[in-house]
Amino acid sequence: MDQLNTAFELFDAYNQQDPLALEWNGQSFAREYFYALRLYEWVLKLSPHASEPLQLAARCQHIGRWEKPRNTYPEGRVGYLTWKNDLSKFHAVKAAEILRSVGYDENSIQRVSEIVLKKRLASDPDVQTMENALCLVFLEYQYDDLIATQPDDKMIAILQKTWGKMTEPGRQAALALQYSDKGLQLIQQALQ
Repeated sequence: MDQLNTAFELFDAYNQQDPLALEWNGQSFAREYFYALRLYEWVLKLSPHASEPLQLAARCQHIGRWEKPRNTYPEGRVGYLTWKNDLSKFHAVKAAEILRSVGYDENSIQRVSEIVLKKRLASDPDVQTMENALCLVFLEYQYDDLIATQPDDKMIAILQKTWGKMTEPGRQAALALQYSDKGLQLIQQALQ
C-alpha cells in the first residue's frame, strides 16, 4: 500500500475514535471521521487533480477535534478565536506525527501543515480550495442543524462570513446545493 493510502487509513482510524456520533442516511459515523470523508470529497470535486499535500490535509483537517472541546475555553469571541487557533495547531501537530510515522519527508509534512493552518489563504490556491471545501461541508451537512439553534440575524451574519471566505468556485457549488426552505430563505437574505 502506498504512503497516501496508509496515511488515510491512519487518519481515518484516529478520527473513528471520536466519541461523538452522527447519523447520515441511516448509517452511524464517528463525527470527525464523517466530516473528514466529506471534506476530502469536496476537495476532489473542486480540484479533481488535487496535489498530494492537499489531499492529505483534507483528510486530517480536523483530526482529533474532540480532544480539545470548545467548552474548555472562555465564552465569547476571544475564547472562541483562541480555541480555533489552538485547535489548528493541534491538528497540524497530530497530522505531522502520523505523516512522519509513514515516512513522509519534512517538506511534505510542512506543506500539509501550511494547508491545515490555512497559511497564505489569499494567495495559496490549495489553501483556498480547502477553505471552499470547509464552507461547503458546513453548508451541506451542518447548516440546517445550526439554524435550529440560532436566531435568524445571527445565521445571516454567519452565512455572510461563510460566503466571504469562499471564492467563485465555492460560491457556485454552494448555490447548487439543496437547502431546506428556511435554509434557502436565510441564504437569500444573506446575499441581498
